[in-house]
This record gives sequence, C-alpha cells and structure tokens, in this order.
Amino acid sequence: MITTGITVQRQAGALGALVTGVDLAAGVDDETFGAIYQAFLDHHVICLRGQQDLTPAGQLAFAARWGTVSVHPYVPSIEGHPGLMRIYDPNPVTQTWHADTTHTPRPPALTLLLARAIPPYGGDTMWSNAHRVYEDLSPGLRETLDGLRAVHRGTELAASAGLDREAVTTTHPVAARHPVTGRRALFANANYTVRLDGWSEADSAPLLRHLYDQVGRPEYVYRHKWRVGDLVIWDNRATQHSVVGDTAGAERTLHRVTIEGDVPA
Repeated sequence: MITTGITVQRQAGALGALVTGVDLAAGVDDETFGAIYQAFLDHHVICLRGQQDLTPAGQLAFAARWGTVSVHPYVPSIEGHPGLMRIYDPNPVTQTWHADTTHTPRPPALTLLLARAIPPYGGDTMWSNAHRVYEDLSPGLRETLDGLRAVHRGTELAASAGLDREAVTTTHPVAARHPVTGRRALFANANYTVRLDGWSEADSAPLLRHLYDQVGRPEYVYRHKWRVGDLVIWDNRATQHSVVGDTAGAERTLHRVTIEGDVPA
C-alpha cells in the first residue's frame, strides 16, 4: 500500500508492519502523519526504518504529535531531554511478556523506541497481539474476564527508588477496551499483575498463568530484528512485548519515549 509516498508492508499474520519512504528528520506533513497513525491502528506495531538522523530533540518533537510525553516516575531521562530514556541490556523484567508500567492509574498509550546501537546478533524484540489473545479464548472465559479486575504493582525498581507499595499499586480491567477502536484486549501481565481483585494470589495464579501462556503463542507474535535507525512504535493498549536476551553482552542502545494514556476501561 502506498499513501503520500510511504509504503506499509505487513510483517506477520497477527501484527506488525514496516513503514518506509518517510524521513522524520526532514519533517512530515499532516497527511503523512495521518497515514502513519492509521498504519499504527491497523497493525499495532510499526517500524519506521532509516531514522538514524533523528536527534533526541527531534524524537521528542515527533512523539509529542502522538500525545503528551510521559516522564517515568523513577527511571531517569537522558540529561537535557525529559521523557527520553536510554534502554540497553536485556534484563529479567524486559524478557518477561508485559505491557509497560501498567501499575500506574493511566498506563502509557504507546511507546516510540529508536535503535541507536545494535549488536551483530541477538536482542530481538517480540510483540504479541493482546486483542487476538483475548478474542480467541472460549466464550465462557471471555464472559468471566469481562467482569474481573486485576491488581497491578510496580517492580522492585520502584521499591529501590523509595516508592511505597500503595504509590505503585492500582487495579485495571482484565479485559480492557481500546479507547479508539473499542476492541477488548487482555490487560494482565506477568511483570505487574499480582492477583485478581477480590481473589487471593493463590486462587488467582492458575487463571493468570493460563492467560500468560497464551500471550507467547507463535501465531500471536511478531519478532523484530533491529537495525540502527529503526523507530518502532507500538500500542501499549493492544500488545505485550518481550526482549530476547541473547546479546552475549554486546552493546544494545535504544532511545525510548512513552505517551500518556487513558484510564483503562
């Protein structure tokens, strides 16, 4: 598909598309931005290839077209660029299937991640279509989930930053509706969800484990092999993601900006 000079090429059956023919450093007009935004809604994860000339200030400016830039409550920004974070070595948190910072009352709507340095092998990122995960469950289970909420709590990073448990704990629907498309998606993840609201952790564990097992099924997943200059934008309300931790210590540097979201409903 070619629109306003850009090409959108689907990358996997469930989600993911490659967008070429756009130079963000030179600026994009409203029509081109509209085509990019539609590709984002259609595919949930898009990669704008060849954006290595985009400066940190330019990345923040482009991100601001998507909404209000979020400043992480306890992970520092790159000096001089509030809201722009450096992401590097894969770790146990990033290697677990998750959506970002769902322990907050208004989790991010989307994330823009720009590859600055990529190892010769390893460090791929995988995304799963959380709409499909939910929609392919049995009708009875979907009906059950529609009436449930889950308790989300910040990771150990929050505790090490001096935040108390109540400050990083909230509840969200297990099957939240996307604020733009209205589609439900699984909105519980192994990083932040500790139990179902009103249930004990022991009673919650079997159902949550079953749901998490669905997220990584190959038919729901797009695996992205990074190139320097890739700007990947993903919908935090429609996907979960996980990093493959096989870089063997080689340098992997990406710059991340997140956009504020709504209260999940």
